Parts: sequence; structure tokens; C-alpha cells
Amino acid sequence: MRLEGKVALISGGARGMGAAEARLFAREGASVVIGDLLEEEGRQVEAQIGEAGGHAIFIRLDVTSESDWSDAVAAAVSRFGKLDILVNNAGVSSGGASGARTKVEDTTVEAWDRVMDVNAKGVFLGTKAAIPEMRRAGGGSIINISSIYGLVGSDGGSAYHASKGAVRLLTKSTAIQYAGEGIRANSVHPGFIDTPMTAATLADPERNRSLIARTPVGRLGVPDDVAYGVLFLASDESSFMTGSELVIDGGWTAQ
Repeated sequence: MRLEGKVALISGGARGMGAAEARLFAREGASVVIGDLLEEEGRQVEAQIGEAGGHAIFIRLDVTSESDWSDAVAAAVSRFGKLDILVNNAGVSSGGASGARTKVEDTTVEAWDRVMDVNAKGVFLGTKAAIPEMRRAGGGSIINISSIYGLVGSDGGSAYHASKGAVRLLTKSTAIQYAGEGIRANSVHPGFIDTPMTAATLADPERNRSLIARTPVGRLGVPDDVAYGVLFLASDESSFMTGSELVIDGGWTAQ
């Protein structure tokens, strides 16, 4: 029970990595608030956790809305009494299998704004909303899901790279600003993980084979590969870590 007695808010918790994190956190003793726009899927995760004996609630959360974030944090405190952990997991790609490889000159302003709003502004708003309650709780852990593409470049995905790089540096800034209050912030950098967000890319057999061939461990990641890393950062086991980057990529960026 590595999170016994803790309360966690996970954005994008209705499916993929967020759902895996929510289920794992609950198994490890946390009470979980699942924030997402996907209500049906989010309530399914809520029900699964409840059926397994855990504690969870779903709340509608648009991460680009400051008022939605205020409501989500308030729901955590109202239902479970405090907030200890925030996982800024919600994110979007640059537009599916083709958009994800868009070069700078081919990126529309609308696509740029959409990706930056969700991936970067969403993390900022979540962090801003969570800090006062973490301060009242005597500390907390913020885990921001970036990407290997927040560390290295590629042949496209300009807005996605920029947004995930912003998450990386916002995490470090947050860590320095709030370390003295017992609030930690770390970023997680997954490689290619088999989730609904990557489904369009992975549905292309040639692209799928290419990604596996470039991954030294010889397979793509699954949501639990990331969830266990997030669990470590959420727990007191990582109490001497803040402003750090946890890379979970099968060796991709080691090359």
C-alpha cells in the first residue's frame, strides 16, 4: 500500500495511461479523482476501482479551463479531505498519424494553439490549482507527463515537441519554487506507448515495425510501464527527487 491515506487527482484518467495510473494508485491505497472529458469511459474506471474495493470519483475536466480545474481540486478536497498528488496526464498529439509528423511550415496556427493549450497550458492550470491545497496538506507530489519528444527532436510534430518541452521546463521551475514547502514536481518522459492516442500511428504496419525496430528492448510500451514509474514519483519512496526527469522509453533516447 505505497499510497495509503493519500489523495490523487489524475487528468486524462478515463483511458490509456491515465486509467492505468488511476487503477494502480487505488490498488496501492490512494483515493483517486479521475478527471476527463470522456464521461462514459471515466465512470467505467470509477466503477472498476469501486468494484475492486478502492475509492474513486469521476469529474468532468477540461484541462484548458481554469474553472474546471478549481472544481476538480474542490471535489477532491470535499470528498476525500485533501489533495496530495497531482498527475497532469491529459494530452493530445499533433493530429493523428499524419498530423503528428507535421513540419513547422505546414503547422497551422489552430493546430499549434490546440496542442499548446492542452499539453502546456493544461499542466500550468492544474499545477496552479493544486498548489494551495498541497500547501494546506503539508506537501505533495506533482507528476507531469511529458514525452521523449520533450527531450529530443524528430522529423515532425512541431507543436507536440514544443508543448512537451514546455512541460519539462515548467516542471523544473515548479520544483525549485516549491521545494521549501515540501511540494515536489517531476516529469515523466514515455516513449511509444500503445494507447488510444497512438492507435492511428500504430495501425500502420510499416510504422509499427519501424518503431519497434528503433526501440532497443524490442517492443512498444504498455500503459502499466508508465504507471509504475508514476507510482514511484507519487510515493514517499521518491522523497529526495524533485525537478527530475524519469524516462520510460525502452532505450529509445539512449541511442
